[in-house]
Parts: sequence; C-alpha cells; structure tokens
Amino acid sequence: MAIAKVEPLTTARALRGPFDYRLPAEMADVEVGRVVRVPFGRQRLLGVVVDLAETSELPPERLSEPLEALETGVPPELVRLGLWVGREYCSTPSRGLRLTLPPNPGVRKRRARPPLRHPDIGAAPAAAPRLQAEQRRAVDGVVAGLDGGGGAEAPRGLLLHGVTGSGKTEVYLAAVEAALERGLGAIVLVPEIGLTPQAVARFRARLGDRFAVLHSALTPAERYEEWRRLRSGEASVCVGPRSAVFAPVRELGLIVIDEEHDPSYKQEGDPCYDARTVARRRAEGCGAVLVAGTATPRPETWVELPRLELPSRVDGRGMPPVEVLDMRDADPRSGPLHAATWEALDGVRAAGAKAIVMVNRRGFAPWLTCRSCGRHWGCPNCDVSLIVHRRAGSIVCHHCAHSEPLPRACPDCGSTTLSQAGAGAEQVEALLAERLAPLPVLRLDSDTAGERGAHARILDEFAGADSAVLVGTQMVAKGHDFPEVTLSAILDADATLRFPDFRAGERTFAMVAQLAGRSGRGAAGGEVIVQTLAPDAPSIARAAAHDSAGFLAEEVERRRALRYPPFSHLVRVVLKAEAEPRADAAATKLAEALRETLPGDTDLLGPAPMFRVRNRYRRRLLTKASDRDATVAAIRAAVERLAADRSLKDVAIGVDVDPQ
Repeated sequence: MAIAKVEPLTTARALRGPFDYRLPAEMADVEVGRVVRVPFGRQRLLGVVVDLAETSELPPERLSEPLEALETGVPPELVRLGLWVGREYCSTPSRGLRLTLPPNPGVRKRRARPPLRHPDIGAAPAAAPRLQAEQRRAVDGVVAGLDGGGGAEAPRGLLLHGVTGSGKTEVYLAAVEAALERGLGAIVLVPEIGLTPQAVARFRARLGDRFAVLHSALTPAERYEEWRRLRSGEASVCVGPRSAVFAPVRELGLIVIDEEHDPSYKQEGDPCYDARTVARRRAEGCGAVLVAGTATPRPETWVELPRLELPSRVDGRGMPPVEVLDMRDADPRSGPLHAATWEALDGVRAAGAKAIVMVNRRGFAPWLTCRSCGRHWGCPNCDVSLIVHRRAGSIVCHHCAHSEPLPRACPDCGSTTLSQAGAGAEQVEALLAERLAPLPVLRLDSDTAGERGAHARILDEFAGADSAVLVGTQMVAKGHDFPEVTLSAILDADATLRFPDFRAGERTFAMVAQLAGRSGRGAAGGEVIVQTLAPDAPSIARAAAHDSAGFLAEEVERRRALRYPPFSHLVRVVLKAEAEPRADAAATKLAEALRETLPGDTDLLGPAPMFRVRNRYRRRLLTKASDRDATVAAIRAAVERLAADRSLKDVAIGVDVDPQ
C-alpha cells in the first residue's frame, strides 16, 4: 500500500499535519511535491505531498484517498525549504509551502501563454563587455565556488563589496553566464519591484529567452507562465524581488542577492521570512554559490562572509564630494531646503543637468494642528497622526489607510488657522516645481508609484528628459544608474537616527551612502549634499567620507559590546486583540511560559505596549539569545500551545524571527 503524507493548505495555526492518505492505483506516480485535492472532514482542500510511505499508523480502512492529483507540483528541495521556513519563522507548514507554489495552484485550466515585459526573445544575445581586472578577480572567485565544491579555497558564500558604480551588475551577469555554461541555473534577487525593469533589461540583452521574471506586479496568468517556464527548464535564470528565492529553477548553482543591505528582503506578513537567510539555506541545501552584493553591507554579512572587493568605479572617476550642511544654523525662511541646496539646484537647472532629492517622508506634511485651540488630527483606528496629502485634498493614515477630507477649519473652535508642520515628498516637489520652473520635477514614492507600471514609467520619464529633478522617498536611492545626475541631495538625513532601533546607525549610513552613489556617474561629475541636525553622527560622517569599512569596524564592535546581531539572535512576538485586557492577558501568559522554557542565557524583554493599529491593541515580547535553534523552538512550542487555547481564540499572534 502506498501512503501519501499530505500537508493541507489551510491557514489554521493549531492544525497538526501531515495526514496520511491511501493512494489508489491510478495515482501510483504521485511524488513528493505534488499538489492533490483531498477530503478533510467536511471540506475538500488542496494539499502538498510532503513524504511517501508504505505503512501508516492507521489501518487502511480508516484512510481516505485523494480526490485528484493536480498537474502542479514543486521539486522535493522546495518542499523541504517550505517546511523549513514554516518551522524557522514559527509559522505553519502550510504557509511555508504556499510560498513555493505557483499562483492559484488549484486552477485546472490555464489561459494561453500571455505576451510578456520579453520583446527580444529569439534575438542574438548582446556581447559581454570587457571586464576590468577587479571585476575579473571577483568573477574568478565566484567561478571557483561553482567548480570547487566548497572548502576554504572555494567558499560557497561570498560578499561582493563594491562602491556604487563599481560594476557589480556586470560581475553578476558574468557569474550567471558561467553557471549556465556549466549546465546550472541561477536566481538573481533585487530589493523591490521598481528595480526589476532595469535588471530585466540588462539580463534580457545578455541572456535572451533563458531568463524569467517573477514578482507580484504580474497578473496571476503571467506569473504562472513564468513559473512554468522555470519548472519545465525552458528558462534557467530567474530575476525578481524576495519571493523569487522560491523560484523552481532546475539544477540551481548560483543565487545572487543584489543590494543585500536592503530591508525590503524581509517579509512583513506571516511567515516573516528573510529572503537573504532563505537564500543561504537554499544554497546550502543544493550546493549552490551565494553572492551577496552591496556598497553598504550589513554588519551580519560583513562578519560572516568572505569578501570580494570592487574598491573603485568602472569609469575611473572618484566618488563625488559630499557637503554636510548643519540645519541647526539654517535660515528658516529657506524652508526645508538649505540656501546652499537651493543654490546647487539652480546650478543644475543652468547646466541642463539632472538632480535627485530625497526626503524620507511621504505626503505633504506629517502633522495637522489648530493654532488656536491646539487640536491635533489623529487616526481614529491607530495611535498615529494623519498625514496631509494636499494634492488629493485629504488627510490619511499610513497604517490603516483611513482617510478624511482635508479640513479648512477646526471643528472644535471654528478657527481657520491650521498648521501643516513638517515637510514630506509632496511638499518638496511643489517647492521645487515653483522655484525651478520650467525644469521638470518628478516625484517617486508609494503614492505616485502605486498603479501598475507607474514606477517604471516615472523612472523612464526621468531618464528620457534632457534635464529634470527626481524627488522622492528611499525609492530614489535604490540602485538607479543615471549618468546625467550631477547632484544628489538628502533632506533630514538624521531622521532615521531618532528611531529606538539598534540598526538606526546602519540604516542611516546605508541611506546616505546609497543616495550619494547616484551622483557623478557621468563625464560632468557630480556632488552630494546632506542636510542634517546631527552632522557629527558617526553614520553620517562616515557616509560623507565614503568609508564603509570604517563605519562597519565601529558598528561591529558596538554590536559585540551590546550583544546585538550578529553576536546574538532576536525574536519578536506581537499579540493583537480588539480588547486591551485580552492582549494583556495573552501576553502575560506567553511571557510566563517562555520564562520556563527559554535557554538560560536568553534575555526576555516585555510584555511592552505598542501603539494601537487598525483598532487592535498590541503587546510585544522580545528575546535576545545566543542559541538560535533552541530559542526558536521554545517560542514556536509556546505560541502553538497559546494558539490552541480556546479562551484566547480572539487574540492574533505574530512571530518575527530576526526582526528588522
């Protein structure tokens, strides 16, 4: 008798699988990874075959048979990876497995192949440019890993540390081509969908129809077609953001993580996986080489991986000079931009060049208050301020999307003297458009790039303009290559330093250094302006000096002294309930259970209150541990017991391993 052990695809956290099903003769070819439809109580559910056996603890007459075996299936290595994600991130097997499946796995008939973001399929690939000596050494290091089978002389994990403009993408392309020559596949991860079109254009030109694209902006039919091409072997290279780490690439030999420092590689929803950690696990499981590339490495990567260095730009030019402007002495009449920044922008307009201005805040203004009575507009569902969006004529919550019309008078006292304090990207855009007219001013943030294709359209418009200014949030600093940009300016550069987060310095350094790297890539050279209230902060001073090694040396020692990652492991548990006492009771119960089961040297902080979101009260527990596996196992067991407690069924529990 053939037994299929099936993990039902359900959201129930308390469910304990897998469950045994007797395979009939017509399903004798079912293998691990196959999607089947099974009877489950009174329901009919999809499930994934996670193992096969010859016997079951239950007698044959008590075993049901699958109703059907679908054509969809994933390789066994992805089944193992999905189950590992479910365990490692304290989620469920079902949620981990779903990450490995194509969209709508239960659909029996698929639409005809859609015409995909691939016009050059069938065209001859473009010739590879001649690599510089430093690039060639980096490629040789990756190839040694592909050929060497591991060991100290041929490491399987590498950090490609290269300054902005040093030609890291060409190293990736050469490494991918080397993998293909050896009959191996590759996955190339980029931080977000907005960078995918640029990466796709370069890979399309070099690889033709050998690559596929996976990201959430595709329709389900498009995503399925790309998934099918990879699963069948028609395509051997996958390009995409974090979810592409689960792409069904055959004979996987190389995984590239571009801009590995970027926090968008961390998934916010359950399971809260980190694509960088998953990539390392997958590479280890199939013997692939992992290449993590960035100009601003995370301390974790800096400590853990051997390095390949690209210390200079491919065009031979030096890094652009950085001027740090102390906003404590700025003339308030110049608004959110320093007088020197206005002068530099005037120079860009006069020269017919381009500039990028970053302000790390959406909307027009972050606060709306009444000057007469002091009324403050906050979200009724969350304990946060409503953000002014003047163009839309509304005030909006950026957590729950609650929106109200922008008031013209105070409803409490009737005064029309309303103050819109602070400056967001929308306000800076308006100021620049007025001051720099007729110079085109474009804005790139989640408000303007929300529609499908808008992100790429804005970047294409900026690239095609003779002279323009691009203003926006951190989106404008991520990996873009515009040779005509002669000025990069960042406003309120120390804003991220004000967050109570041990990664605040790391993020500030990366943000400033990455934006600085957008300038001076062309023959005209460039400059960088950093506006800040903390000009002496180490992260800002080191970024202004383009000194990532110096910053990381100090940061690593600070982390070591305070026992923060990479010298410990953090796990955060957040409990949510509509009634505050319920959140308190569940958090207290979980804390008591963890104090009894966590490893002895693990610090447990909390329960601590968090601000209310979407009418739910939140409580947080945080652990800091040396023994990652034991700590994760203890938290997973405690959370599962709490989830099975019927008296707390109205409390939602979320676990975030390695919170960002």
